[in-house]
Amino acid sequence: MAKKTVSKDQKKKEVSSSKDEQVGFHKGSLSTLSKERAELGRILQIIEQLMQMHVAALNELGVDLTKEVEQMKTETKMQNKKKPIEDVL
Repeated sequence: MAKKTVSKDQKKKEVSSSKDEQVGFHKGSLSTLSKERAELGRILQIIEQLMQMHVAALNELGVDLTKEVEQMKTETKMQNKKKPIEDVL
């Protein structure tokens, strides 16, 4: 069997091509993630508007939300004692 010989130029082309592919992959990923982050921000704005509408409606109906907010704060403090993501992974 004949041994395959690969010249230095061919190796450089392969490395360069591989590097270009990696750069393209990472740039594409960043572009996609950036668009996803923008979409998430838009969704959060919509949720905030809906929450404000419900708060206003409850205020009009005479519901006192301050007690419920305090209760939610204490529940949130208890939930914040979760494991860090590094421990979960």
